[in-house]
Amino acid sequence: MNEPYEDVSIKYPAINNHFFRTFKHDINPQDLVWHRDRNHRTIRVIEGQKWYLQFDNELPIVLEVGKEYHIPKEQYHRIIKGGGNLVLEIKE
Repeated sequence: MNEPYEDVSIKYPAINNHFFRTFKHDINPQDLVWHRDRNHRTIRVIEGQKWYLQFDNELPIVLEVGKEYHIPKEQYHRIIKGGGNLVLEIKE
């Protein structure tokens, strides 16, 4: 299965595990599955309208442009589709 997003890495030697991820506006919502990440992540929303982040056993929260969110490693979560593209800056 192809990933439902596109990543662009930041190519500086001093910056490891720092990249941008784009979810396109025409993505199939069924491709946004529950998953866990191997590392802690901090995400900052660069662009997106009414996209949501949901952790297991919690209500979804709207992703606000400019705001940062922490995702602990191995915690189940998913993204819920909104309007337009969703662009995230991700630091592990």
